[in-house]
Amino acid sequence: MALRQQVLYLWANGSALDSGTVGWAFHDGTDGAGPTPPDTKPPYANGVAAMRHGWMLLQSSQLTAPLPGNEHLNDYLEYEFVFERRIDVPAGSL
Repeated sequence: MALRQQVLYLWANGSALDSGTVGWAFHDGTDGAGPTPPDTKPPYANGVAAMRHGWMLLQSSQLTAPLPGNEHLNDYLEYEFVFERRIDVPAGSL
């Protein structure tokens, strides 16, 4: 068996880890040999649910106040949480 990493990005509608998921991205270092999240909807309602399912939090979003006058401008999704898990896969499968 060999360990491979999976990385999950969750963007939330607030700075708390239990805020609702509004976007997500999944990167699979197992090349499909490990478990994968669903394709059409966020795999977890929030970051706490991901942690309960075995994902480890690597990074949470930096809290920065918007500049005066920019409070209502659209921009990138600022509440980003990065998770990872390591999956055992058969050594010959990759």
